[in-house]
Amino acid sequence: MNQVSIPKGTRDFSPETVRKRNYIINTIRQQFELCGYQPLETPAMENIETLTGKYGDEGDKLMFKVLNNGEIFEKAQAATNNKELINAVSEKALRYDLTIPFARYVAMNRGTLAFPFKRYQIQPVWRADRPQKGRFREFYQCDADVVGSNSLINEVELLNIYAEVFKNLGIDVELRINNRKILAGLAESIGVSDKMMDMTMAIDKIDKIGIDGVKKELLERGFSETQINSLVDFLFLSADKIMYQGNALKENPALSKLNFLKNSTSYNNSEVFKKGVTELEEVLQKSSIINHPSSIVIDTTLARGLN
Repeated sequence: MNQVSIPKGTRDFSPETVRKRNYIINTIRQQFELCGYQPLETPAMENIETLTGKYGDEGDKLMFKVLNNGEIFEKAQAATNNKELINAVSEKALRYDLTIPFARYVAMNRGTLAFPFKRYQIQPVWRADRPQKGRFREFYQCDADVVGSNSLINEVELLNIYAEVFKNLGIDVELRINNRKILAGLAESIGVSDKMMDMTMAIDKIDKIGIDGVKKELLERGFSETQINSLVDFLFLSADKIMYQGNALKENPALSKLNFLKNSTSYNNSEVFKKGVTELEEVLQKSSIINHPSSIVIDTTLARGLN
């Protein structure tokens, strides 16, 4: 008799675990709804053209494609290359994250939505990744987004929501923040504005592949040694490089990092970099957790490898 099992990278959740998870989710949901965020759910599957091309080549490879019903093998036989083969046998894929399905939902319903539209979404996603400790093929994501407004008050509100949720759960955390304009300005200052996507995709992997891995990937993506060194020197700032000015800055690492950014050469050379630092400062100043400096960190390596 064959031993029963479940697919690699998936898990069963016992009643005890589900109850604990429901408590956490309800704590998060309550805070979102207090701030006017509306619940949203999207299908487990999306049309494959909706998902592909948004996560880079690697993301596309980690997508679970769903086989079509019907005469798929006849279509597969007629296909002449790998991409055609995939298109011939698969028109759908399991959602890779919650961001692209949300963007698709807004595009489909923009005529009926009231903007700014604030939504939260807590659902499972799937990735054909190699299962290992802490990495699963099926896992839950929790997203909150605002569309139809570019006010920084939205960023302040989200930061305060996260702080309140973890406070209510009794968990001490660091909240790490960055501004994409800082990375765009940095790319501009070292002459790689046209490779912004390549740069952020490499930086996004720092936790998995380390600094040396990021350097190697940037080299493979066509960055010069000089550009890579300038980028790494800026991104991975050591504490001794930060110029403290007065006791207030010594006691507040976030303001210290902000002060360092203002004095960097990139700040003087790039208007978009300067804009990013200014926006970061405004978010920090208006956030209610600025009085708890140990809980908030400006992390210049924080990037998302999406366009």
